[in-house]
Formats: sequence, structure tokens, C-alpha cells
Amino acid sequence: MSILVTGGTGFIGSHTVVEFLERGEDIVIVDNFCNSKPVVLDRIERITGRRPKFYEVDLCDAEGLERVFAENPELESCIHFAGLKAVGESTQKPLLYYRNNFLSTLTLCETMARHGVKRIVFSSSATVYGDPERVPIRETDRLGQTTNPYGETKQVIERILSDVVKADPAWSVSLLRYFNPVGAHKSGLIGEDPKGIPNNLFPYVTQVAEGRRPFLHVYGNDYNTHDGTGVRDYIHVVDLARAHLKALDRARTVTGVEVFNIGTGVGYSVLDVVKAFETATGKKIPYVIDPRRPGDIDACYADPAKALSILGWQAEYDLTDMCRDANRWQSMNPNGYDGADA
Repeated sequence: MSILVTGGTGFIGSHTVVEFLERGEDIVIVDNFCNSKPVVLDRIERITGRRPKFYEVDLCDAEGLERVFAENPELESCIHFAGLKAVGESTQKPLLYYRNNFLSTLTLCETMARHGVKRIVFSSSATVYGDPERVPIRETDRLGQTTNPYGETKQVIERILSDVVKADPAWSVSLLRYFNPVGAHKSGLIGEDPKGIPNNLFPYVTQVAEGRRPFLHVYGNDYNTHDGTGVRDYIHVVDLARAHLKALDRARTVTGVEVFNIGTGVGYSVLDVVKAFETATGKKIPYVIDPRRPGDIDACYADPAKALSILGWQAEYDLTDMCRDANRWQSMNPNGYDGADA
């Protein structure tokens, strides 16, 4: 039996593939390298000693995906990461995001159903809560008004998968609402490699530390937080990857839909992160205060109690670990995967 991992060469996908391979699971990756590079497969093999089966297929390509399932009749479940994910780009190209993220998921689910594969763990997001009614956020809290097309696709796909279960209760769907994945594998061989100017805090900080950028932009210092900068729940990507193992183990034993917040339960401000990074690495991070960005909120962090009680999962790495591992990745790969060999 094997697991299909869509988007398995991306940041979160690659770390999750490593954890599954090291546990002895057989993996089939489908990716179109939209947000990743082929060298990631070599890096995964270096870490684990195993090379996952790989197909360069766009999930919107129904014929290509059908071939993957036909050639791998042992597939029994799916971890679904694939999708466009840049918040800013989604506001500029909403039709691209709606077409790609919806069509790819619909094509995937239709193909899974034809082949009797009815078990899926979906990469969702805390963006579905919008501006939360309270923190820490619980899974039972109301879903908010999403502030961008990317977040809207996550919320609608959650609804699509829930409706699939209503129509066919034999399905098992696990919706993992991520908070802010950061850090990198301890080997420094795989990590976060955003295209162009980073949209997220950690890769921007590490690029400043490496001298690729002159300073960090801190967007707003007048939020209702302890130091005026926005507070978020940062989680080490390896902790997040391991949550998928627990979620799939659970999905193999139950049917229906379950939702889990995957975070640490601790909120850190932008300046908290800057100070922690400087302490962990000894590198100075110069920054400037810029105006707030539209749609940003004061604070967003998880109540992860449900994941602990039902999945037996909790985060093990702290902010110092996240800073240290992110810095190691960037130092070993100053230009990301560009120009990297195996």
C-alpha cells in the first residue's frame, strides 16, 4: 500500500514525505514544480536513503492523474498539499487561484473516487477563521470572512470535501488548519525557498541575515499586542509534518470529517521573532517600520488541545529551534535551491 502526496516537493510536502519515508511508508509524489524544484527529490533521497516514486503531473490534468492511479493500484490514501498559495498574488490573479485550486481538488477527488481511494488529509489554513472571534482559536469557532482569494479557496475546499463525505460516508477526511509553518529539516538540505521577495516573515528574516536583503520590513507597530507588532503562531515544519502522520493514522481507522488546528498554542510578535533569531544565531536583523498591510489582524494563534487529545500530537520544537534550523538552511543554501546540486 502507498500514499499519494500532491505537492510533495514543496516546503511542507517535502518535509512530510521525509517523515513518512523514514517511518517505512511507500510514497508516490505528484507535483508540477510550480512552487518547487526537481533537486528536492535528490535531497529527500540523501536524507532518507529512499527515493519516492515521482510523476511530474499537474493535478488539473485529468488524463495525467488517471495514469498515476492506473499505474499505482496500491494507492490507499492521499495527502493533498498542491495548490497556489501566495496571498498577495491571489488578490492580483483571483481567477487563476480559483481555477487552479478548485479544479485540481475536484479532479483529484473524482479520480480517487473512481479508484476506490477514499481517505484524504487536506492542507488547510488558519486563514479560514478570518479575523478570529477570540484567541486562542478552537476548531469549533466560527469561520470568518476570508480576506483574500487564497483563503477563500481553502474554506471552499473544506466545504467541498465535507460534502463529499455527506454524499458517501465511506470517505475519511482530515482537515488540518495550519498556522505559520517555519524552520527547516535539521540536515539543512530542505527548507523554504520562496520565489522572488518573500511574503512570509521567516524567509525574509533569513535572507536579511544572509545579506540578500538590506533590512526587514515590519508592517505596523500599532496593533493591540504587547509590543505593537502582529502576533502569530509559528510552528516548526517538522512538527507540522509529523502531524500528518498522526492524522493519516487516525483517518485509517475512522470515516467522516475531522478538523484539527495544527499550531503550538503560543503567539509570538514580529519583534519577538527578530529578537529570538538574533539570540539563536548571533546575527543582527535590521528592520524598518512600515504602514500596516490591508487585512492584517492583531493576533492569531491556535488552541491545539484537540490534536493532542485525539491525534496524540503536539509541537515539540520551540522558537529557538525554528530560528536555528531556518538559519542553517539559508546559510547552507544562500540562494535556495537555485544552482544547487543534489
